[in-house]
Amino acid sequence: MVDLLLGLQWGDEGKGKIVDVLTKDYDIIARFQGGPNAGHTLEFDGIKHVLHTIPSGIFHKNAINIVGNGVVIDPVIFKKELDNLEKFNIDFVSKLLVSRKAHLILPTHRLLDAASEASKGKAKIGSTLKGIGPTYMDKTGRNGMRVGDLEFDNWKDKYRALANKHEDLLGFHNIEIQYDLNELEEEFCEGIETLKKLKFIDSEQYMFDAMAAGKKILAEGAQGSLLDIDFGTYPFVTSSNTTAAGACTGLGVAPGKIGSVLGIFKAYTTRVGSGPFPTELFDNDGETMGRVGNEFGATTGRPRRCGWLDLVALKYAVQINGVTELMMMKADVLSGFDKIKVCTAYKYKGQNINHLPYNIEEDNVTPIYEELEGWAKDLTKMTKPEELPSALMDYISFLEKELNVPIKIVSVGPDRTQTIHR
Repeated sequence: MVDLLLGLQWGDEGKGKIVDVLTKDYDIIARFQGGPNAGHTLEFDGIKHVLHTIPSGIFHKNAINIVGNGVVIDPVIFKKELDNLEKFNIDFVSKLLVSRKAHLILPTHRLLDAASEASKGKAKIGSTLKGIGPTYMDKTGRNGMRVGDLEFDNWKDKYRALANKHEDLLGFHNIEIQYDLNELEEEFCEGIETLKKLKFIDSEQYMFDAMAAGKKILAEGAQGSLLDIDFGTYPFVTSSNTTAAGACTGLGVAPGKIGSVLGIFKAYTTRVGSGPFPTELFDNDGETMGRVGNEFGATTGRPRRCGWLDLVALKYAVQINGVTELMMMKADVLSGFDKIKVCTAYKYKGQNINHLPYNIEEDNVTPIYEELEGWAKDLTKMTKPEELPSALMDYISFLEKELNVPIKIVSVGPDRTQTIHR
């Protein structure tokens, strides 16, 4: 069986930390979608690490880490990640395996991304400009280059043909973009040489064999469920399936082989980039959440928009993914608020509803809140459930009742030790 770990909001829920906490219980950690637009932050021994493509189990001695076929890989960023981890003496050749069917992000994919976003003007979707969208477009358009192509002598011809096609496409956007392709390609080729030092695998067969051998596997999702290409707040979404279904296609795992589905959410809500956000705050409360929670994108550094917990959206994500256990992050950030608000329904086109409608733009949706008592205690030194303040326990009980799923972990700080198991 394969357990899944997923973000239930608009990303940035704290998946990296939880994968790191849970890895000791698993033999294999596998990323199944997304690319270097992900920023999974892990903090331990006083050091902060941000991973973009490499699975978050890489710091554990015994875990095998797999980059699955649903992931898109930028060799330049991948090389930088590996370079940053060099000082930790990690045996990448035996611990980090890459699917032959994973697609490659070319330098021209990044240029197309920038041109497309710039041409949209005010209608831009808030892309991370990492070339993710154009790479997935080539994948579905059956033009893409894959990791397995690098094992054949003609890979450079394949690269040249696709890059030339991209350069022709750049002209259609009518946007002036300055770039030196020779320089970009030099960096790309260095990244390819580093990538080729790793072991490429037929990942679906590897997963099948691992399950047959009784290995414990954790599939690690990137971004969040509300950014899913099908079920997110389209068009302000990512280009992949971030929900549980994405693990089946992104790793080659049959639906019947999915075990526990672990859903991660923040005690409040954040969003990076453009798109609707019904509970967004523009007052002191929102400013406090952002400042105390250090809410800046791990990949882009952009400030995150902050707001109260949206239970309508969270319930939707729980249902779409079939979540069996919940993990609440950043409970410590809400310490000090007199009252905590939770959105339990929307006023949508004049009617009260408690499901996520087709369109949640602010013209159509007004959040309806319930108010709970806040707590003032500093949670960051707490290690046992019984130490948590009663108002926080009431908040947890309220959420469990509404979502009908148990909250098994409460995070009270960024370090792996600041994790309370219930």
